[in-house]
Amino acid sequence: MFCISNCSVENQIKFSTCTLLGNALTWWNSHVRTVGNGIAYAMTWIELKKKMTDKYYLRTEIKKLEVELWDLKVKGTNMIRYNQRFQELALLYVRMFPEESNKIERYVFGLPDMIHRSVVASKPKTMQEATEIATELMDKRIRTFVERQTENKRKQYDNQQQQQQNKRQNTDRAYTAGIGEKKPYGGSKPLCAKCNYHHDGPCAPKCHKCNRVSHLARDCRSPANTNASNNQKGTMAGQKPTCYECGNQGHYKSDCPELKNRNHENQVEGTEARGMVYAL
Repeated sequence: MFCISNCSVENQIKFSTCTLLGNALTWWNSHVRTVGNGIAYAMTWIELKKKMTDKYYLRTEIKKLEVELWDLKVKGTNMIRYNQRFQELALLYVRMFPEESNKIERYVFGLPDMIHRSVVASKPKTMQEATEIATELMDKRIRTFVERQTENKRKQYDNQQQQQQNKRQNTDRAYTAGIGEKKPYGGSKPLCAKCNYHHDGPCAPKCHKCNRVSHLARDCRSPANTNASNNQKGTMAGQKPTCYECGNQGHYKSDCPELKNRNHENQVEGTEARGMVYAL
């Protein structure tokens, strides 16, 4: 700032102290009131720097920053923050890096393992070159990682879609098999060539009237099939249908007048009986 503003040596103290802010400005005003303006502004720039160093450059704070510099490493993939903080600490401790190679070595030491060997193999000559190489390598690693994540997500999505499609196809096959295909026999009994069923011994009796197994036609108790069979026989012989309730021809059992009268009488008797019970 002295060079930019062409500040003369006798005005350096006034120029620098007028830029102080906060606690530093309060400290300087207190010093001026103690020693007076003449003595305060008569000191040299070297004396002012020593006084400010004694005030604000505490040894305990210096040790903290030195430890921070030696332990400084990249957190995650944040190269920007690492580069900025390393440059700040390196400016405060110039004496710690007498040569540019010492600073580069300490900078490379704090890089993560994923790019450390590559930066060492590139053998940077300057600090700027080391920073550019490390930043470029980290950017490539991040892009590769993002691309792999995107590819893995795409593969997972494709696998899920394929699994859902296979599930739908299997469901359709099972539904079609349940409707149109016969379930295969899973037992150990032989297949009968006569009845086309799996069993041991003779075939089970089957009624040709109701198409049920376990009885013959003469023992069939299905009234519909019996009436149909008898009516079919009567019709084939040129006879009228016969009622199996009253034995008369010309009507079926469902239209029998005697059965209807009997049902009516039963209903009347039941009504009278309920009336007597109610009167009692």
